[in-house]
Amino acid sequence: MENIEREDNFVVIAENPEGEIIGFSDSWKRETNIVANSSDLTSIYILKEYHGRGLGKELLKKLFLQFKFLGYKKIFVEVLEDNNTRYFYEHYGAKLCKSIQIIIGGKVLNELIYEWDNIDEVLAKFSRTEADSGDNH
Repeated sequence: MENIEREDNFVVIAENPEGEIIGFSDSWKRETNIVANSSDLTSIYILKEYHGRGLGKELLKKLFLQFKFLGYKKIFVEVLEDNNTRYFYEHYGAKLCKSIQIIIGGKVLNELIYEWDNIDEVLAKFSRTEADSGDNH
């Protein structure tokens, strides 16, 4: 909860037609991020029953529009190696820049740090996928 309340946090909410929250994404600059003109995509979460409907893409697109508005040059995202979300990020141009080992619950896990270094390229990819799918919004 304290992450959502951060002043520098940008949150995007997805709702179903009944107005219930079914997902969100957020971003803020982690304390460990010392790169100028950058930020971190800190989470994308969608209720399981809404997976596969393009909500992740829409949440990511809204974040990247905000990143462009704020003039960021690089965006980072940290994801556990076993988390398939990393393939989603790779699809939208994230490049693996580092792997570190972390300990969660006494278990050693590999955390992958990805980077986007061209906001316009990511936004162009959204435009191309919308044109390919006939999506005109």
